[in-house]
Amino acid sequence: MTSAIILAAGASQRMGTPKALLDLHGETFLARLTRIMGARCDSVTVVLGNHVDRIRPHVPNRARVVVNPDPDRGQLSSLQTALAELPASDVAFIPVDCPAVSEATVAALAHAFAHRDPSMLFVIPRMNGKRGHPVFAARSISQEFLALAPTDEARAIVHKHVPHTQYVDVDDPGIFADIDTPEAYQRLLQETRA
Repeated sequence: MTSAIILAAGASQRMGTPKALLDLHGETFLARLTRIMGARCDSVTVVLGNHVDRIRPHVPNRARVVVNPDPDRGQLSSLQTALAELPASDVAFIPVDCPAVSEATVAALAHAFAHRDPSMLFVIPRMNGKRGHPVFAARSISQEFLALAPTDEARAIVHKHVPHTQYVDVDDPGIFADIDTPEAYQRLLQETRA
């Protein structure tokens, strides 16, 4: 069983409005990620923190909500909040401000994860030698994430296990799209316009 985790607890200070609710061609960032991750995972968990009251009414019905009680500790604390609720599950996690990843990329990652060598703990998309999101991780790695200080970064565990990581090369700049500012949002809309 693989559970998708969408990290949507941030304050969105530079954006000035909750990024989870931004529109990408008729879908909110949150709705789009719930749909495309949910198509390849058995469940979807959304981690909220800041702006809970604004975002919760817009969480798609199929997603479960968990609330990070102290989201200002950083994104790892949100991942830890979700992992604590999913102790027996493989996971695939992605920040809500990375909404442009393609459905084909998620499908390729899910397929690679399901058919990976058992020694592989991570399956991660890569383009031009650079890693992106979402990250698929074996359930056995959860305790290592949970053992980190909340102010650490998840990449510390990812870097530690490079020899146990399978990369999937994709032609998808959406694996990098980190939408933090109004300017980045406008570029995304222009670049992804149908």
